[in-house]
Amino acid sequence: MSTVAALQENISADGVFDRSTVKALFDLPREALFARADAVRKDNMGDEVFLRGIVEFSNVCANDCLYCGIRKSNHDVRRYRIDEEEILEVARRMEGWQQTTIVLQSGEVAAEKEDERIERIIRRIKTETRLAVTMSAGNRPRDTYARWRAAGMDRYLLRFETSNPELFAFLHPDCDLHERIRCLKDLRSLGVQVGSGFMIGVPGETLDILADNILLCRDLDLDMIGIGPFIAHPDTPLAGQSNAYADDHDMFFAAVSALRIVNPKAHIPATTAFDAIFPHAGRDLVLQRGANVFMPNATPGRFRKNYMLYPDKPCVDEDDHQCSGCAAARVWSIGRVIGQGPGHSIKAR
Repeated sequence: MSTVAALQENISADGVFDRSTVKALFDLPREALFARADAVRKDNMGDEVFLRGIVEFSNVCANDCLYCGIRKSNHDVRRYRIDEEEILEVARRMEGWQQTTIVLQSGEVAAEKEDERIERIIRRIKTETRLAVTMSAGNRPRDTYARWRAAGMDRYLLRFETSNPELFAFLHPDCDLHERIRCLKDLRSLGVQVGSGFMIGVPGETLDILADNILLCRDLDLDMIGIGPFIAHPDTPLAGQSNAYADDHDMFFAAVSALRIVNPKAHIPATTAFDAIFPHAGRDLVLQRGANVFMPNATPGRFRKNYMLYPDKPCVDEDDHQCSGCAAARVWSIGRVIGQGPGHSIKAR
């Protein structure tokens, strides 16, 4: 049996992957890897692409991650919190745009007043719309997650960014990898659909670490997995640091494809960072190489330039209605259909 044929055989066996077999996926001809991932996506998730609008409702953050544009030490950022009523107005508009989930994303700041405001916003969205609610607001105590869950939160997205504890500690001086994993387990215990993921190609990443990242997603049994290329913001300590795969951008897509093959039943979004590297095409290609979710920016236009996690972020000069129409057109252009319904996890719990 040829090497490629042997690897293809491994690919077809669900749950047999270890570090060496995940790394072996990257030895496949890229087009063969992409095609296999797309077939796994189609077999498990169908041709629907779910639209989940992101509202970046606050850029206030207490953390100092070495690559992030809204880190607390970046004093050039104009900080904001979007008013509760404006968030509700966006949520109501989203219902008319075939978006069935609102993703509320912010920096991390553990303040009781803000946690109460978030709880109130979740409850109102669930009462006043039919949207599913995904939160992404960093590490919190279990009782805070429990309050948000009781208010109606359906899902939570908290990326571990890298599975390597030393690399995590270097990138995130205010946080601990084990604490982040604890948060994910707390969320799971509360009945929340759990999302996580990682950056592709952080400085110091090896193929072993990349494979371990993919395997950690599997071991956490995630409902949604979001990954995207590392891009350092120019106003951060890692400014100018090259991506580990700067000479092989196809590795970004290969990582998505390997992720899909190892995690066949997870929702995988085509994340915005791909469009920063491949303008107007990155997310389309990701959808054809394993992904099944598109997350248009639903943040009101006047706030967008102040939520620049990385440079060259697309759509910062647009408003929410423009992003919605563009997202739908991109899905249709590759022969896929807009997902109906909330797009909850397909995993039996």
